[in-house]
Amino acid sequence: MMGRRTLRIPFMISQKTKYAIKALMALADEVAAGGNALTIEEIAQRSGAPKRFLEHIMLELRNAGYVGSRRGRAGGYVLIKRPKEISIGELLRQVDGPIAPLPCLSRRSYQRCEDCTDEATCRLRRMFGQVFWSYLLLIESLTLEDLVAEGGLPEMSAV
Repeated sequence: MMGRRTLRIPFMISQKTKYAIKALMALADEVAAGGNALTIEEIAQRSGAPKRFLEHIMLELRNAGYVGSRRGRAGGYVLIKRPKEISIGELLRQVDGPIAPLPCLSRRSYQRCEDCTDEATCRLRRMFGQVFWSYLLLIESLTLEDLVAEGGLPEMSAV
């Protein structure tokens, strides 16, 4: 259907989300080291994100309440939430939008699938729902603190 806006639900996180997570990790590392605010240049250098792109991301993170900004000589960005209070699942939704593999599985952006006649008997919904539930249990339990903790998360082989 031309002209109708459809909900796009990614299976992979975007580059924007990767940069946002890396920027928050840089700020969390700075807090853990007893440091202060980081300039956009310092965050870009530590996260590997292009400065121009990072400026927009940091504004979104500030507006979402994850970071604050300070002006002046010692200015820059600082975490205003503790790393253990920053849910990775919530961050993914904040930056990329819904994380469900099917629109009918999204809790916050539910949409009935156009080609589905009966959700109760839909085998795709049932199968992806089971996989998605397992994913949600894991992603909702992770915080920024888990990503910056000594030793980090256990390594998993690539799928």
